Amino acid sequence: MHTRLMLNFDTRRTLPTLLLIDDDMVSREVTATVLTMSGYAVHTAVDGARALDMLAGGEFAPDVILMDAQMPGISGTDLISKLRAGTRARVFAVSGSNPPEDLAAAADGFLLKPFGVEALEKLLEGHPLPDAPLRSSRLDLNDAVISPETVAQFRGMMSEAAVREIYSAVIADLTKRLKALEVAIAKGDTPEIRRIGHAIKGGCGMAGAIQAARLGALFEETPTDTESNHLDNSMALLSDLRTAARNLERMLEAELPA
Repeated sequence: MHTRLMLNFDTRRTLPTLLLIDDDMVSREVTATVLTMSGYAVHTAVDGARALDMLAGGEFAPDVILMDAQMPGISGTDLISKLRAGTRARVFAVSGSNPPEDLAAAADGFLLKPFGVEALEKLLEGHPLPDAPLRSSRLDLNDAVISPETVAQFRGMMSEAAVREIYSAVIADLTKRLKALEVAIAKGDTPEIRRIGHAIKGGCGMAGAIQAARLGALFEETPTDTESNHLDNSMALLSDLRTAARNLERMLEAELPA
């Protein structure tokens, strides 16, 4: 759900985009309404699984995530870890009581329910957002998803079914490597990020999957200085790589239908 009311608020402020995750419908909708009326662009998710799907789908790029501390399904520190693998957003826990110590340590901050806009803004002041350049996409939409020359070469050597099998295998491998990248980024494991990037660049490059190969090359170039903002950039690249994988799937269905 995306809520944005065109109200007469101070448009001079640049407010972050929020993702609110709360399984309680009343709490979720009331909070979303209050924040929207204060000028925030608010997206909502009924649970952690839906939030992760929204992020993976690239529907929007939140700056801040507010997540209820106790929800069924994926929640707590596990959810925070998965959220950090897919977004550069600050993650704040929200609860009606003090959260467990491990959750408080994993989150960037904590808000006690019920909270007002002033409490959120005070929290944000202590946790400034990353610089805007981190939000820029590295996915070049002018790049072909698949090299026409490579596809033509494959078609000259094998049947359509065999060509489709090759690209199905590429997509399956890319899906596995996306998950591995999520884990490596969450751990800040730069050598593993570079290794996976190298594999993506090589495999997708051989198959002519241009977008994915170029993004793999960028992962391979991740600097080893983990104190810089390069791990945050890796999160943005991860979102781009998911988009490239979806583009590859759509191209496969269009060019080589089963």
